[in-house]
Amino acid sequence: MPQPDAAPLDCLIIGGGPAGLTAAVYLARFRRRVLVVDSGAPRAAWIPTSHNIPFFAEGIGGPEILRRDRETVERYGVRIEAGTVARLERGKEGFTAAVHDAAGGNRLIHARRVLLATGAVDVEPDLPDLPDAVRRGLVRYCPICDGYESREQRIAVIGHGERGLGEAIFIARTYSDDVTLLTLGCPMALDEAQRASVAEHRVKVVEQPVEGLDVREGRIAALREGGREHRFDVLYSALGLHYRSELAVALGADHDGRGALRVDSHNQTTVRGLYAAGDIVRGLDQIVVAMAHAATAATHIHNRCELPTEDEADNG
Repeated sequence: MPQPDAAPLDCLIIGGGPAGLTAAVYLARFRRRVLVVDSGAPRAAWIPTSHNIPFFAEGIGGPEILRRDRETVERYGVRIEAGTVARLERGKEGFTAAVHDAAGGNRLIHARRVLLATGAVDVEPDLPDLPDAVRRGLVRYCPICDGYESREQRIAVIGHGERGLGEAIFIARTYSDDVTLLTLGCPMALDEAQRASVAEHRVKVVEQPVEGLDVREGRIAALREGGREHRFDVLYSALGLHYRSELAVALGADHDGRGALRVDSHNQTTVRGLYAAGDIVRGLDQIVVAMAHAATAATHIHNRCELPTEDEADNG
């Protein structure tokens, strides 16, 4: 049985994406003792180019964002450890995390506070003979990030239900008058209001399964269904997310039906001393929002750090 590290951390940050790394910078500048444990699979790494982050008018890719973030964190001497947190327990004086490191070792880490920045994973579209379409950049997932660059083009949205329809309508009323919703064989039972919205924004709905596709020059050039061919300039996936909130849920943290965590105005979950930032939090999934979550949480962690978590007031 591994023994915990001797001195407790002020904060353990779980996740090394933009939210976790921003929190690390803030806490380091508050002169707090911090460790980042990162599994190495941030959602931000999938971003080909984001154009709505201030100061990057020409756009910036996810890998470059992460590289710069890590460089900044390391400048303050914060350790970023490759590994996963398999279990998180809460006691009277803080938290104990069971960490599996990249070399196969196991150890326990004690921390007064924990910030979860474990994010979410996009549900991949099931396209014929094309696994990892989102990861490979053939299908995009954030029209808020780059929809402006796709304006007036032929756009397809892969999705179904309220989420898929909602994204198709969002794109149609914001960026393009040529939008198609591809449900990949999932029937759409539209009510009267939804049918009216589809008609108003001239969204085409294709419910048949996609039987084949044509990939050219690093993009999906055409999809085939029922003997017909559909050509698009841009494809977005709107199949939803899997929230990596298991550690918080196991401790009893409040969450919505999809697993996204509910937090207070300080980004603290319903578990005292456990904070959350980024895509794991219920709300808008954007890098600038994740960074704001992290700044808010880190400041509150610093201000409350020496207090026992069980004695914190509700409005602390």
